[in-house]
Amino acid sequence: MRYRRTTAGVFSALLAVTLAVTAQPAQAHGQLATTTAELTVEPNQVQGLTVVQGDGYATLAWSPVDGATDYQIERTAVAADGTTGTPVIVGVWRPNRQVNNSEPTFADAGFVPGNRFQWRVRARFGTEAQPYSAAVTDTTRSHWGDPAVPGQNLRTQWETALGAQYTSDVNEYAYTAAIDELSERVRVVEIGRTIQNRPINMFVIGYPTPPATPEAVAATNPLLVNCNVHGNEPGDREACFIMARQLAFTDDPATLDRLSKSTMLILPTINGDGRAANSRGNSTGQDLNRDYSLIRQPETQAFVEMVRDYRPIASYDGHEYGNTNTGDLPMLPPRHQNVAQGIFDGSQDMIEGHMYTQGAKDGWWACPYGCTGANVGLGEETILRNTLGLKNVINSLLELRSSGGPTRPDEGNTANNRRRKTYSALWTFQQFLTYHTANLGDITSARAEAITFQSANTGRIVFRGSRPIEAYPAPHPGDTPPPLDAPREDQILDQPPCAYKLTEEQYHGARTDGPSGRQTTVAQRLAAHGWKVIKVADGYLVPLSQPERGLVPLLLDGQAAEGLVAGERIAPTLTGTHNGPLTVSGVACLAGATVRGPIRVQPGGTLIVNGSSINGPVDASGAAGFVLTASTVSGPVNATGSRGPVVLVGNKVSGPVNVVNSAGDAALVAGNTVNGPLNCTGNSATPVNLEVANSVSGPKFQQCARL
Repeated sequence: MRYRRTTAGVFSALLAVTLAVTAQPAQAHGQLATTTAELTVEPNQVQGLTVVQGDGYATLAWSPVDGATDYQIERTAVAADGTTGTPVIVGVWRPNRQVNNSEPTFADAGFVPGNRFQWRVRARFGTEAQPYSAAVTDTTRSHWGDPAVPGQNLRTQWETALGAQYTSDVNEYAYTAAIDELSERVRVVEIGRTIQNRPINMFVIGYPTPPATPEAVAATNPLLVNCNVHGNEPGDREACFIMARQLAFTDDPATLDRLSKSTMLILPTINGDGRAANSRGNSTGQDLNRDYSLIRQPETQAFVEMVRDYRPIASYDGHEYGNTNTGDLPMLPPRHQNVAQGIFDGSQDMIEGHMYTQGAKDGWWACPYGCTGANVGLGEETILRNTLGLKNVINSLLELRSSGGPTRPDEGNTANNRRRKTYSALWTFQQFLTYHTANLGDITSARAEAITFQSANTGRIVFRGSRPIEAYPAPHPGDTPPPLDAPREDQILDQPPCAYKLTEEQYHGARTDGPSGRQTTVAQRLAAHGWKVIKVADGYLVPLSQPERGLVPLLLDGQAAEGLVAGERIAPTLTGTHNGPLTVSGVACLAGATVRGPIRVQPGGTLIVNGSSINGPVDASGAAGFVLTASTVSGPVNATGSRGPVVLVGNKVSGPVNVVNSAGDAALVAGNTVNGPLNCTGNSATPVNLEVANSVSGPKFQQCARL
């Protein structure tokens, strides 16, 4: 990782021009202005209209009218002297668009923040309009931040232009650097460069200051927003800029408390070349959202390495969607069938349990992505939501409806459309932070269970196939759920191998599937994913018994739908009972085995044990690699002087565990129950547990003291 350094010279003449503040006074962040209409009584007239101001939107709520098929929302500009402009129908609300149909709400958005308006709502029976409600007049919330307070007074080019122009890359870098310069809560990290050498910056935000290293950030169970992968879908990116400013300079106690416990990672523009060109793909035309597993491009490689190092536990990925009949905020979890059940369930709870419910309260129409029957939102592991799910991250796709459609008829005005998209994304990302805070315990538990489950290497492998998603809430115009790509029989491997073996050419050989001059080898890509690889005499072993097991075969198996290489499947060498001592000189793989005696790995040997029972000590001194997962050991476990990876996950050990003087990558020691001491000393890299704690009855020494 390269850390981006700022200086006092950041405030250039360009910055002074592009970050001009708006003239309206800002309201206090978090303050809700509520106005209620005077009640009148006419047949079928809407009663009880209220308006609550949010960031860039106003939530209208009213009492339902029996028999109404829909409602029209009217907005009228109100000048400073009280005169009103021309009324405009800005919204249509139908009862099947939210989970709570008995309490209608509508999030009006698209207006210029800080202006004053009058709202009315009327019911319709078919096309027959009923009387309008009494009017409610209120002033909308200005752009966030007090113009008189340094930092809060920053504005993006998009805000200054009132949505008429998106923030350019030059203005992005100036704005990003200014926040970095003015806020102690923010560190801006350059995680990589695009093909055209644009920086890929990430906000790391914590309170009172962000943790100093990626590993320290990972220990806080961070959350991540990826804002702009398709360059011609920039609405989420603008929301991320605003949210970064809010988090950097807010005085809200609840927000500061959240940031003191978990770190926020905001990656505004992974595809800077595509954004500059307003193109979907990067400068080579590659759709980066079809490359997060294969990581052929430098942009996706930078992202995957960031995930490896910072280890976010929950994420949102921002997009825009062109179907005018879908919801305001289509969302979708990781659907690939290799995703651990708890990660899928947690992602669904975030979407259906929180976003749909809170969206109904605040007036946004959230629904499953693909609810119109379009062939989108499937199980391809190359797509970020699926890749992250396979990396044990609770996450969701967010699609902003690109045009207003029948529910928002005033969005023929381009600026109105852009403002609605951006502020609906800002609402989503703020709710994501709220959900993460309230459910952190459940999220961390689901992630820990997923890591131990995947490391156990149990159950079938699906090469391509999605989980079903219900049409909830009922979409319009029909009840079509997101499409299902159920796996065919030839896409299922019922008996997974112990490992994949790659030849020297497969592992280190030159490749052509990447931009000229920037191609990377399989070795580099597996390292970017953070996978353990064992060097053996005739090649390289990639064990399936590791935390991202569900993704490994999708890159290394000959049956993979979009793989890197066709590795050799290595089957278990022992699955039954072995009576007496076991000595390993080459490669041994135990799966569901019982060994009634000690196991010794000779120097240079490799031992992979999964779901087995060992009645005796295990000594892997000088091993090329040692993997022990989901197993029971009656005796001590000793990994001394290992030349390659050491992986100990989800075991029960009756005796001490020693990881000493190991070379290479950091040993993974996670989720074990150790009835004795845990000693880690002299290893070239400090062992890690991926925030999955071990239960140790004895003392924890040296490098394992915090595991």
